[in-house]
Amino acid sequence: MTTTAARAVLAGLDDLRPDLEGLYRELHRNPELSHHEVETAAKVADLLRLADFEVTEGVGGTGVVGILRNGSGPRVLLRADMDALPVKEATGLDYASTATATDKAGNPVSVMHACGHDVHVASLATAATLLSRGRAQWQGTLVIVFQPAEEVADGADSMVADGLVDVVGGVDIALAQHVLAMPAGAAYTRAGAVLSAADSLRITVHGRGAHGSMPQAAVDPVVLAAMIVIRLQTVVSRELAPTEPAVLTIGSIHAGSASNVISDHAVIELNLRTYNDQTRTQVLDAIRRIVVAECEASGSPKPPEFEMFDQFPLTFNEDEPTAVVRQAFDDFFGADSRDLPLQSASEDFSDIPKAFNAPYVYWAVGGADPETYAAAEKAGTVASDIPVNHSPFFAPVLQPTLDVATRAMVVCALAWLGAPRG
Repeated sequence: MTTTAARAVLAGLDDLRPDLEGLYRELHRNPELSHHEVETAAKVADLLRLADFEVTEGVGGTGVVGILRNGSGPRVLLRADMDALPVKEATGLDYASTATATDKAGNPVSVMHACGHDVHVASLATAATLLSRGRAQWQGTLVIVFQPAEEVADGADSMVADGLVDVVGGVDIALAQHVLAMPAGAAYTRAGAVLSAADSLRITVHGRGAHGSMPQAAVDPVVLAAMIVIRLQTVVSRELAPTEPAVLTIGSIHAGSASNVISDHAVIELNLRTYNDQTRTQVLDAIRRIVVAECEASGSPKPPEFEMFDQFPLTFNEDEPTAVVRQAFDDFFGADSRDLPLQSASEDFSDIPKAFNAPYVYWAVGGADPETYAAAEKAGTVASDIPVNHSPFFAPVLQPTLDVATRAMVVCALAWLGAPRG
């Protein structure tokens, strides 16, 4: 039934394709930073109204919710994220972004859809229109969520805190997707852990400042920070089993302001990616243990300070709902329904179904030109030749990326929405 209904609903995609591609180009050319997706939100709200959805704007700041009631039956939520990144685009596309904005620190930055959220928005808006026009093929309630601020890990929570559950009511399943740097034309699924949990940690270690010519009078926080960085490299390699994936990256160290001054403190910022609560706790405990021990070994005059920020939950697909989606993809896409490798990126989508106490499925679609990808794979140069998400060169090919992303949303929605009653 799902494939038959999907083909009937998607029969209208040919007519909508110019609008789909035009919307994508418009979004790509006009990206907006997290919590500032004002024009994007207004655009999708208008599109949902044209498709007969009940629309609520301003949920969690700039979030948009559309509800389409089509008789009794399952309640299915589809979500897309809207925000862009402070990245200067280098793709050379004729619809490349030249947008600039001011970041939260007050600094001017270039802005780019370097993570594919423009693909997500355009494909979900088009899928919503197709499902509205194809109401004869299904029964139930369709909930569309356009979420702000995924990149800063608080957009989903912002919508939840602002009454998303009250606006929507209950849902039976939540669905979302992401475009990745894999061959376009395919949809990719996996059960179990899909995306890592992520924790960013800011650590301040304290020394005793002095003149650079008198190190004996100081407790040098630069040396202390250096020792911490070296020891932290052993956490994943020596404290976790080789079969347990995790990533620990020190991304920033700041100390001092002059070459001949020993500072009184240093700030280390690191990022951790893990795939289960036990490993996350183990690594965070190891980080704290190492930092405290190195501070004591250096004679630090006061204890270190730890600040957690930019935390993303684990994205974990449960077996049963994932099997439903995979079967729907297998039936519809055939050989282009493929396995998704474990990803080290992170998302906050799962905070939405958690608020509804509902299961969810998260999948991927490819965005890289298939021929270019195949050539790079053959040459062993995928890592260097295929731009990944957040790269200034990241540019999904319009087709078949947009068609597949739209089809995947329709197919998955119809895998859950009820058949019409005759």
